[in-house]
Amino acid sequence: MSFRNLDIGLLRTFVAVAEKENFAVAAEQVFRTQAAVSQQMQKLETALDCVLFERVGRSKRLTTAGTRLLDYARRIVGLNDEAYRAMTQRAFDEPVKVGACADAVDSLIPEYLKMCAEVFPGLRVDIQVGRRRWLTSSLRRGEIDLVVMLDPVPNPEFDQVVLRTSPVTWIAGARYHHQPGAPVPLVLIEGACPFHSMAIKSLSDANIPWRVAFQTSTLAGIRAALRAGMGVTPRTVEMLAPDLKVLDPHAGMPALPTISYRLYARTDKLSESALGISRLISPR
Repeated sequence: MSFRNLDIGLLRTFVAVAEKENFAVAAEQVFRTQAAVSQQMQKLETALDCVLFERVGRSKRLTTAGTRLLDYARRIVGLNDEAYRAMTQRAFDEPVKVGACADAVDSLIPEYLKMCAEVFPGLRVDIQVGRRRWLTSSLRRGEIDLVVMLDPVPNPEFDQVVLRTSPVTWIAGARYHHQPGAPVPLVLIEGACPFHSMAIKSLSDANIPWRVAFQTSTLAGIRAALRAGMGVTPRTVEMLAPDLKVLDPHAGMPALPTISYRLYARTDKLSESALGISRLISPR
């Protein structure tokens, strides 16, 4: 009998889908799109010549074959990760300084820190939060090693890779009630911010009247104003919480584009530990 090698990446995604019982939720965990996860599972089923999932309502449940594979998949992925840690574990004298925008700290960074702690338990990571201008300047001066932020920065000094592309939607507090015809009350970050310009452009292009109801310099301020019912803001779906909601599509608000979280590093200088983090969190 001839054997084929099973793809570790496919098995890792398979475990995530099996545990979450949902392609969309699993996609967030493995930092891929839902479509990519679906394609991966189709590829795995083709390689094994069996059906691994069946739909039950909105959930994905394991078939008998899928249940049989799950234990093997967990052991294979676990052994792979153990081997990687054993072969790459080393002492780190200096912390890796990672700069990030507030939205990244609120959504992506916690999961990345968890990954780093599991793979590089001896590594220290220093997170510095700032805005785009400060982040790019600090990266250029070598004061930080890596930067995670939104939107592309056209600078040949930096290598960049897209970590995740997320849909942007209109978010409001649970107590907010939309008033058709009235100027849309906007809750915005003051100063340069991609969501600030996105809100104003989309409403202006759609000839929908708007007003700035609240401005703040922090993401915490945005959340507080939304929870108070002061208005709406465009934000990625990662910001949603039990006391926040997506504005009803029937409210007539314009559609918003997607936005990408990107990882930036200097092309001329990157420490071994910073390179390790970059490789770990970059999509494979």
